[in-house]
Amino acid sequence: MIMTLLQALYDDRLPLPSDFKAYLSALEDIEFFSIAPQVYTLLEEGDRLERTPPFFRTRLKELYRESLHRNLYIHLETGRLLDRFEAEGIDAIPLKGTRFAEKYFSRVGARPTSDIDVLIRTADLERARQCLRSLGFTIEGQRIEQHFHSAQAKPLPRSTVPLPVELHWSLLTERTSSFDVDELWEEAVPCESYKHIKELSDYHAFYMICLHGWKHALDSPKYFLDIAQMIHRAGERLDIDRLFGDALVHRTHRRLTSTLSIVYSQFPHLQRVLPLPFQSRSAERLWWNYSAIRHKDERNLQQYMRLAQYQWSDYDSPLHRLSATIQYLRSLSRR
Repeated sequence: MIMTLLQALYDDRLPLPSDFKAYLSALEDIEFFSIAPQVYTLLEEGDRLERTPPFFRTRLKELYRESLHRNLYIHLETGRLLDRFEAEGIDAIPLKGTRFAEKYFSRVGARPTSDIDVLIRTADLERARQCLRSLGFTIEGQRIEQHFHSAQAKPLPRSTVPLPVELHWSLLTERTSSFDVDELWEEAVPCESYKHIKELSDYHAFYMICLHGWKHALDSPKYFLDIAQMIHRAGERLDIDRLFGDALVHRTHRRLTSTLSIVYSQFPHLQRVLPLPFQSRSAERLWWNYSAIRHKDERNLQQYMRLAQYQWSDYDSPLHRLSATIQYLRSLSRR
């Protein structure tokens, strides 16, 4: 199982797998979830890459290089976009993407990305969309009522898959929390020599990455890696008590406790790095297990119970729960 290997990458007390078949199985999972760049980078930085079988590290390196080439192009496009926003006086904060990889994984290619996410102010939405069109992002994405971002894309040379940009004005769907996005802007830090381009503080970047993992129901190891990596790189700068205090006010407490309980159950050593201020629940009690996300097409009780936990129990307010349920049912009708 890939989670055993990932645990060893972060916890020096755990040995790497010694069984050849374990690496065959791990490589299948790594390719399935597209996490080769993270695994390759962590093994290399920990001076443990050479301890893995030749076929394993050779394939990881191939996949890392493929991701690096794609990420370098996206990094270039991100820079062009931010330069245009700066020239137009549009405040913006890049989210996740190659800048997140650089800051928390140390390399542009260490965390694969397929799009560009930028936080903007609601008042600047139309001007920002015009900037995107001028840069070739002319493919309009579907607009979804009460959602928190709009999407545009541009065709890529020698590719049938366009490059999307998502313009966010919040981190959560409307009417499902009391989260105030202004708090992110107030604590954003200067980005390089820009005047209008900022970066999230470490605290809010961690808040965002936890909510991002929750939004995707932790259905891939990549969300675990994002959270674990941030804890290892910025743990001493993360105020965990403030996080859960804010979560009570924002009505996101259940989302964060559920998410971090599951992550810590798979990476128990994190409790030594950044102790949680509550007794975490087991992944089984939260209806999460690896097999369910690895074999998504095999519908079973575990998956339906996890969906119910994610879609119903992870909301602090009955009204937020109702709003989320209505929007979920509407999303089903659009499929």
